[in-house]
Amino acid sequence: MKREALSHPVAIAGVVVTTTSAVLFITLVIAGLTGLLGNPYAGLVVFVAIPAFFVIGLLLIPVGVWLWRRKQRLHPDAVVEWPVVDFRRPRVRRTVLLVTALTAVNFMIILLAGYGSLHWMESPTFCGQVCHTPMHPQFTAWHDGVHARIACVACHIGEGPAAFVHAKLAGVRQLVQVAGDSYPRPIPPNAEMPPGARAQTCRECHQPEHAVGDRIRVIREYADDEANAETITVMQMHVNATPSSAHAIHWHADSDVRVEYVSTDEDRQTIPYVKVTDAKGNATEYLAADATDQTIGAGRRRVMDCGDCHNAVGHPIAPTAEEAVDQAIAVGHVSRGLPYVRREGVRLVKATYPSEGDAARAIDQGLTGFYKSRGGSTDQEALKRAVSAFQDLYRSNVFPTMKVTWGSYPDNKGHITSNGCFRCHDDSHKAKDGKTISADCEYCHRQLETPSSQS
Repeated sequence: MKREALSHPVAIAGVVVTTTSAVLFITLVIAGLTGLLGNPYAGLVVFVAIPAFFVIGLLLIPVGVWLWRRKQRLHPDAVVEWPVVDFRRPRVRRTVLLVTALTAVNFMIILLAGYGSLHWMESPTFCGQVCHTPMHPQFTAWHDGVHARIACVACHIGEGPAAFVHAKLAGVRQLVQVAGDSYPRPIPPNAEMPPGARAQTCRECHQPEHAVGDRIRVIREYADDEANAETITVMQMHVNATPSSAHAIHWHADSDVRVEYVSTDEDRQTIPYVKVTDAKGNATEYLAADATDQTIGAGRRRVMDCGDCHNAVGHPIAPTAEEAVDQAIAVGHVSRGLPYVRREGVRLVKATYPSEGDAARAIDQGLTGFYKSRGGSTDQEALKRAVSAFQDLYRSNVFPTMKVTWGSYPDNKGHITSNGCFRCHDDSHKAKDGKTISADCEYCHRQLETPSSQS
C-alpha cells in the first residue's frame, strides 16, 4: 500500500480518532485503578463511549484507503498496484514491525475494553445508578438491606450460557424501554429472574436442608396511645423438621421434594393449582375450589424455590408503614418516650407527597409542630432522632416517581401483610382423594405465650 493512501482525509480522521481514543482510554483506566473516578457514569464513558470511538477510528482508516484507491481508479492513467512487501529493505521492516505492534496494542485495548464493559455493566453501580430512575427503589432497598455486599447479577443471572444470554437479551429490551421512557411504573416484582437462578444463588450461602431445629422470633408492635404501648409476641418457628415437628418451613426447599404450582397473576398471589412429588415419585395434585382447566391453562407453571417465600429479601421494601415504624421503635431509632410518636410517625410517613424532598420537609415540620403544639418540655435530641428516622423510612420505602409505596411489593415470608403462606395453605386446595393443603398454624410455628402489652 502506498503511503499516499493514508493521506485521504477519512483515513487521517481515523488515525486521529483512534490515537486520541487510545490515549484517553489508557489514561482513564489508570485513573480508575487509582481511585480518581468515583462518578457512577465514569464506566459508561471509559468502557463504552471511548472504545466505541476507538473502533470507529480503526474502521475509518481502511475506508479512507478504499476511497483513495477508488479515486485512483477513476483516472484512466492511474495504475493501482498490489503492495510489495520486501523485508530486505529496512524501511519495510520498520513499517511492518510498527504495524504489528500497533495491531497488538489495538487488540489489547479492545480486549480490555470488552472485559471492562462487561464487568462494569454487571456492577450494582450500573444497575442502580446509571439506570437511576427505574432502578432507584430497588437500588436503595438493596443498599440498605442485608445483602448489600452481593452484586445484583449474583441473583438475577443464573449459571451457564443460557442464563447469560437470557440476561443480556432482557438487558437490551430494558435499554430500549429506558431510552423510550416506556418502562413500567413500578417495576414488576420478580422481574427478569431466570428459572432456577434464585435457588442456585441462595444455596451458595444458605443450605435449607441442613438441620437447624427451631428458632425463636420475637415480634414487637406498638399502639397509637400516648405511651406507645408495646405488645410482645414470642413465636417458636419450625424451620426444619424435628422429632417433635414432622412438618417445617424448609420442607418446601427439600431437594427430595418437588413442588410445582400455577399462578394466574404477575405478583404470584393467586395460585389455583399445586403439584407435590415426594421422594418416592408419588405425585399429588391440589386444586383450589374455583380452579378450572381454563384458569390453570392460562396461568404460568413454576417450580417452587427459595424466592417464592423469600421474595423481598434482595431489596426489601416494607409492606406497611405500621410495620416499618414499629421496627424503628423496636431497634431504638425512635424513642418510646415521645408521646404518641408511633401514631404521628405512621400518619406522616403514610401521607402523599410530590417528592422525597417535600416529604422530608413535611415530616420535620409535622412532627416538630405536633410536639410544639402540646406545650411542655420535649426531649429535643429524641425528637431530632425521630424526625431523621421517619425521613429515612420514607426515603427507603416510598418513591413517588416510580409509583412505589407501602404495599407495592408484597412480602410472602409469612401471612400478616400479604396472602403469603395462605396462597396455598388455606384448607381449600383439595386433591382427588379429599386431602387438602392444611392451614394449621402449627405446621410452621407455635406461639409460646399470649401476647403481652407493656405501657
